[in-house]
Amino acid sequence: MQTFFLFLAKWIVVFFGIFITITGFVMLFQPAKARSILRKAGSTNFINYTEITLRLIPAFGLIYYAEVSKYTLFFQLFGWCMLLTSLVLYFVPRNLHHKFSNKSAAILKPSYFQLIAPFAFLLGSFIIYCVV
Repeated sequence: MQTFFLFLAKWIVVFFGIFITITGFVMLFQPAKARSILRKAGSTNFINYTEITLRLIPAFGLIYYAEVSKYTLFFQLFGWCMLLTSLVLYFVPRNLHHKFSNKSAAILKPSYFQLIAPFAFLLGSFIIYCVV
Protein backbone atom coordinates (compact mmCIF):
# COMPACT_ATOMS: atom_id res chain seq x y z
CA MET A 1 0.00 0.00 0.00
CA GLN A 2 2.89 2.36 0.78
CA THR A 3 4.20 1.91 -2.77
CA PHE A 4 0.83 3.02 -4.16
CA PHE A 5 0.88 6.17 -2.02
CA LEU A 6 4.46 6.95 -3.11
CA PHE A 7 3.45 6.45 -6.73
CA LEU A 8 0.42 8.70 -6.24
CA ALA A 9 2.46 11.36 -4.40
CA LYS A 10 5.11 11.28 -7.13
CA TRP A 11 2.59 12.03 -9.88
CA ILE A 12 0.81 14.66 -7.82
CA VAL A 13 4.15 16.43 -7.38
CA VAL A 14 5.02 16.04 -11.09
CA PHE A 15 1.67 17.54 -12.10
CA PHE A 16 2.21 20.33 -9.58
CA GLY A 17 5.59 21.07 -11.20
CA ILE A 18 3.91 21.12 -14.61
CA PHE A 19 1.20 23.44 -13.24
CA ILE A 20 3.81 25.85 -11.87
CA THR A 21 5.62 25.82 -15.22
CA ILE A 22 2.39 26.49 -17.15
CA THR A 23 1.62 29.29 -14.70
CA GLY A 24 4.99 30.78 -15.64
CA PHE A 25 4.04 30.71 -19.32
CA VAL A 26 0.74 32.46 -18.54
CA MET A 27 2.63 35.05 -16.50
CA LEU A 28 5.10 35.59 -19.35
CA PHE A 29 2.78 35.60 -22.38
CA GLN A 30 -0.55 36.69 -20.84
CA PRO A 31 0.35 38.79 -17.81
CA ALA A 32 -2.99 40.62 -17.79
CA LYS A 33 -4.78 37.25 -17.54
CA ALA A 34 -2.49 36.19 -14.67
CA ARG A 35 -3.30 39.45 -12.92
CA SER A 36 -7.05 38.97 -13.38
CA ILE A 37 -6.80 35.42 -12.00
CA LEU A 38 -4.97 36.79 -8.95
CA ARG A 39 -7.78 39.31 -8.44
CA LYS A 40 -10.30 36.46 -8.23
CA ALA A 41 -8.62 34.75 -5.26
CA GLY A 42 -11.08 34.70 -2.39
CA SER A 43 -13.75 36.49 -4.44
CA THR A 44 -16.48 33.91 -3.72
CA ASN A 45 -16.84 31.17 -1.15
CA PHE A 46 -16.57 28.55 -3.89
CA ILE A 47 -13.37 30.01 -5.39
CA ASN A 48 -11.85 30.64 -1.96
CA TYR A 49 -12.37 27.20 -0.48
CA THR A 50 -11.71 25.35 -3.73
CA GLU A 51 -8.39 27.19 -4.13
CA ILE A 52 -7.36 26.45 -0.56
CA THR A 53 -8.41 22.80 -0.72
CA LEU A 54 -6.60 22.26 -4.04
CA ARG A 55 -3.42 23.69 -2.49
CA LEU A 56 -3.54 20.93 0.11
CA ILE A 57 -3.17 18.17 -2.48
CA PRO A 58 0.35 19.07 -3.71
CA ALA A 59 1.30 20.07 -0.15
CA PHE A 60 0.56 16.55 1.10
CA GLY A 61 2.25 15.12 -2.00
CA LEU A 62 5.44 17.12 -1.35
CA ILE A 63 5.53 16.11 2.30
CA TYR A 64 4.84 12.43 1.61
CA TYR A 65 7.32 12.17 -1.28
CA ALA A 66 10.05 14.20 0.45
CA GLU A 67 11.96 11.19 1.80
CA VAL A 68 12.59 9.74 -1.66
CA SER A 69 13.07 13.02 -3.55
CA LYS A 70 16.48 14.40 -4.49
CA TYR A 71 16.11 17.30 -2.03
CA THR A 72 14.26 16.02 1.03
CA LEU A 73 14.55 19.17 3.11
CA PHE A 74 13.28 21.43 0.30
CA PHE A 75 10.25 19.20 -0.28
CA GLN A 76 9.49 19.03 3.44
CA LEU A 77 9.80 22.79 3.98
CA PHE A 78 7.88 23.71 0.85
CA GLY A 79 5.16 21.15 1.55
CA TRP A 80 4.74 22.18 5.19
CA CYS A 81 4.69 25.88 4.25
CA MET A 82 1.96 25.21 1.70
CA LEU A 83 0.03 23.09 4.18
CA LEU A 84 0.26 25.59 7.04
CA THR A 85 -0.59 28.61 4.90
CA SER A 86 -3.57 26.74 3.47
CA LEU A 87 -4.82 25.88 6.94
CA VAL A 88 -4.42 29.49 8.04
CA LEU A 89 -6.37 30.65 4.98
CA TYR A 90 -9.28 28.41 6.00
CA PHE A 91 -9.68 30.58 9.11
CA VAL A 92 -8.96 34.00 7.57
CA PRO A 93 -12.19 35.72 6.56
CA ARG A 94 -12.77 35.30 2.84
CA ASN A 95 -13.16 39.04 2.23
CA LEU A 96 -9.76 39.67 3.84
CA HIS A 97 -8.18 37.08 1.53
CA HIS A 98 -9.88 38.76 -1.44
CA LYS A 99 -8.72 42.24 -0.37
CA PHE A 100 -5.16 40.94 -0.10
CA SER A 101 -5.27 39.39 -3.58
CA ASN A 102 -6.69 42.61 -5.05
CA LYS A 103 -4.01 44.69 -3.33
CA SER A 104 -1.33 42.30 -4.62
CA ALA A 105 -2.74 42.48 -8.15
CA ALA A 106 -2.69 46.28 -7.96
CA ILE A 107 0.99 46.24 -6.98
CA LEU A 108 1.99 43.56 -9.49
CA LYS A 109 1.74 45.27 -12.85
CA PRO A 110 1.70 42.99 -15.94
CA SER A 111 5.39 43.72 -16.58
CA TYR A 112 6.21 42.45 -13.07
CA PHE A 113 4.47 39.16 -13.84
CA GLN A 114 6.73 38.86 -16.87
CA LEU A 115 9.79 39.55 -14.74
CA ILE A 116 8.96 36.83 -12.19
CA ALA A 117 7.81 34.27 -14.78
CA PRO A 118 11.33 32.73 -15.10
CA PHE A 119 11.22 31.91 -11.38
CA ALA A 120 8.05 29.91 -11.99
CA PHE A 121 9.83 28.03 -14.81
CA LEU A 122 12.77 27.34 -12.52
CA LEU A 123 10.61 26.23 -9.60
CA GLY A 124 8.40 24.00 -11.74
CA SER A 125 11.38 22.46 -13.50
CA PHE A 126 13.22 21.97 -10.21
CA ILE A 127 10.24 20.19 -8.66
CA ILE A 128 9.97 17.86 -11.66
CA TYR A 129 13.73 17.25 -11.65
CA CYS A 130 13.65 16.30 -7.98
CA VAL A 131 11.05 13.63 -8.65
CA VAL A 132 12.03 12.16 -12.01
